[in-house]
Amino acid sequence: MGDLKIIKLSSREDKSNYIHHLVNDIEALDFMIENDLIEKDIIRVGAEQEFCLVDNNFIAKNNALEILEDINDDHFTTEIGNYNLEANLDPFELKGDCFSKMTQHLEELLSKAHKAANKRDTKIVLTGILPTLTLNQIGIENMTPIQRYHVLNEAIKESRKQDFNIHIKGIDELNILHDSVMLEGCNTSFQIHLQIHPDDFVDSYNWAQAISGPILSVSTNSPLLFGKELWSETRIALFTQSVDTRANSFLLNENQSRVNFGREWLRGSVTNIFKDNISRFRSLVSSEYIKDSLEMLSNGEIPKLKALNLHNGTVYSWNRPCYGVGNNKPHLRIENRYIPSGPTVSDEIANMMFWIGVMVGRPKKYNEINEKMDFKDVKSNFYNAARYGMATQFIWNNKHISSHDLILDELLPMAYKGLYSLNVEPKDVEHYLKIIENRVKSNTGSQWIVKSYRNLLNTHKPFEAAQILTSKMYEKQQKDYPVSSWKSLKKDDNTHFEGEKLVKHKMSTDIFSVDKNDSIELVLNIMKWKNINHMPVINPERELIGLITMKDVNAYFKNKEPLKETVKDFMTEKLITTHEFEILETAKKRMEQHEINSLPVLKGNKLIGIITTNDL
Repeated sequence: MGDLKIIKLSSREDKSNYIHHLVNDIEALDFMIENDLIEKDIIRVGAEQEFCLVDNNFIAKNNALEILEDINDDHFTTEIGNYNLEANLDPFELKGDCFSKMTQHLEELLSKAHKAANKRDTKIVLTGILPTLTLNQIGIENMTPIQRYHVLNEAIKESRKQDFNIHIKGIDELNILHDSVMLEGCNTSFQIHLQIHPDDFVDSYNWAQAISGPILSVSTNSPLLFGKELWSETRIALFTQSVDTRANSFLLNENQSRVNFGREWLRGSVTNIFKDNISRFRSLVSSEYIKDSLEMLSNGEIPKLKALNLHNGTVYSWNRPCYGVGNNKPHLRIENRYIPSGPTVSDEIANMMFWIGVMVGRPKKYNEINEKMDFKDVKSNFYNAARYGMATQFIWNNKHISSHDLILDELLPMAYKGLYSLNVEPKDVEHYLKIIENRVKSNTGSQWIVKSYRNLLNTHKPFEAAQILTSKMYEKQQKDYPVSSWKSLKKDDNTHFEGEKLVKHKMSTDIFSVDKNDSIELVLNIMKWKNINHMPVINPERELIGLITMKDVNAYFKNKEPLKETVKDFMTEKLITTHEFEILETAKKRMEQHEINSLPVLKGNKLIGIITTNDL
């Protein structure tokens, strides 16, 4: 989609014209497959590297377009968030030292990006979800100011006709209502492309689905979102909900999310996937300058199937079939979309080699996997891996097996054989697959993040802990040591940032709050039991309307008389407040000036935290 100038489908004429091209593209693809026009004699691999841009305090920085202009290289392109960029690697033929060449190519591209970023006091971080992201950074004002993202946002919102309700339950729970697709901008991935022989596409695609869970389990790197510990790979849950065109309804609705794993095994031809997607997901956008693909074929030209590729670009299968044209030769490939970015280049190349090795090393006993495994088991394996990572128990060959045993005993040997059979450089195979083995035996990116974050929370508030975590991750990325060798951060680990401390660094977000009609006697006793000095009073919309203080508690327990009043009879209504991004020293001076011991922290009128003299 990034190569096209897109427009929202609105008029009947626009929709009719686009559908005509879409149907023609399907017929053209069927024709090319049936007439042996799809490239068969070569296998290429490629990748897309997404990354985050942060300032010197490791907070997301909205300057992607400026850095992109400074880089001045067609390998780079934008993402929906103005604090993310993407580098598209050149494809390499799958043989010899192709992975060494790809590593060198990726390092050269990232070096260009680092140099351009440094000139603007910006750093590059490879991570599935940036730990320091806040709700403040996912507003529409942070969307990259390019037409296609705003068109897509408008089209999805128009289809949905209501805000996005994001609900993810993990160790913690996230439940937010959001008004745009910008939550998609929280996700950064390392997308892998593998060219597939057209005669084997159906079997290869089904095999890609079957191995998704185990491959994901050892690659997870995104357990945190907005300071909450959720899934081992939270991107899977977040992306599914962040571009969902379905509206919530009490009616039974069988439609899939546009981000999906699929409903069943692929049968027949690769075009059946495209036909199914077109049948299930209405076209949201169109493009200018689309040529008639059937007419091009009749003239001896190879069509790019722009209408089909555009529709395919708005359906986000975790294993996505792709059609492309290189050197005027059409080809088919599978795009692996579930692998997260980071935590190092070495880890990413290892993930790539592991997946490709298992794909090309498929033993004959796993041919026609759709006849041997239940698709629902495969789908369950994938989502369990996203939730639990290396703690997953898989259903494999109709038996339960741990992720540890399945990878070490079956999939890694399969990957070695597959890569050796294609004459990939043995030293590359052994180096990178050893990284996977070490990760199984020590820790994945998600395991390191969780252990380190929990340790830091013993001595730091969540946002400060996330900053320290991100800064240490950045330091380790620069050395490119695989994550399996990283030692967990300790609770007293610290770092120094250039900017002044903010209220967000010290405020408490896990707070009790009460309603104005609650029993004052109960509330005062709760404050005593829980050693709470300041109890915010909120309305059903979470808007702050008052405050009960320890002064009220002490007065009550001095007399110990039964109280029939409610909170509204005691609460203070004239309040002095702050916001999360206020300079901490400024907030502290305000508390001293007014001789108060707390400041409720508001986002708009809504209560999101509180900062007290104890926090300072």
